[in-house]
Amino acid sequence: MQKLRLDKGISLSQLAAGAGIAKSNLSRLEQGNGNPTLDTIWRLAKQLGVPFGALVQPLSSSVGEKGVEVRLIEQGKGRPNVDAYWMSIAPNTTREAEAHAKGTQETIVLVSGSLEAGNTDNAACLTPGESVTFNADLPHVYKTQDAWATCLITIVYNKDVSE
Repeated sequence: MQKLRLDKGISLSQLAAGAGIAKSNLSRLEQGNGNPTLDTIWRLAKQLGVPFGALVQPLSSSVGEKGVEVRLIEQGKGRPNVDAYWMSIAPNTTREAEAHAKGTQETIVLVSGSLEAGNTDNAACLTPGESVTFNADLPHVYKTQDAWATCLITIVYNKDVSE
């Protein structure tokens, strides 16, 4: 992350302020210490103008918090950039996700369980084999009932994720 920040000419203080995290926490993350939340990773990616996968790709395992586990499957290299993730969500879990970079779209294909997913004001109820595509540059939600849900997520970033 430090190399990305320095390549873009952004100071530690600027990135921390823009992402809404403490400078000391960002410093620890850049040193490979700490355990960032999914929202923190998204905010840092948005501030750096890079896909989420650029920050989780170096990790050898999944990242997660509060009943949600995400693993990068493939990080696209084309235009537009498309990343693929495997996500597992514990029973009775609601994850409210912040808006991603302008123009970002997300598609979820449910593999098992049941899942309510999509924009906060217009989420779809999915059963296995069903999918939903929504504008991820708006707040969105993932919500399970009494069983685990697993899904494949593809995120298509705007051609210029820094917009």
